[in-house]
Amino acid sequence: MPLTLDTIELDDQIEWTDEFAWDPVSQDQERSITGALLVQEGVKLYGRPITLESGGGAWTPLLVVRQLEALREERLKVMQLVLPDGREFSVMFNRADGQAPLDAKPLWRKVNPDSDWDYEITLRLITVAPTVT
Repeated sequence: MPLTLDTIELDDQIEWTDEFAWDPVSQDQERSITGALLVQEGVKLYGRPITLESGGGAWTPLLVVRQLEALREERLKVMQLVLPDGREFSVMFNRADGQAPLDAKPLWRKVNPDSDWDYEITLRLITVAPTVT
């Protein structure tokens, strides 16, 4: 099964680098007036970061980088992410952490690269509620 974001097929060797850095439970701790510890926990419904990074031979041609760039330009765009193992997520670009939601660096510098010129990419996404159609 290919790795896809919206309608764009990506190299299935792109790695989800922060997959295990997520805690689905939110916790709040405070002290009562008696000194007792009060703990509240709840399940996070959405907001899981998904950072996809290429490397180790998972290169992305400029043609695909341009398609991703067009997606990035769309405000409030909810996209379907399908991983090679079949898991699916509704995501949008993560713009809140101060880093670019799409980062692309050519493997080799070239003044006027062709559409098949290879890039290393980083996509910063965040899970959101699926859109109802």
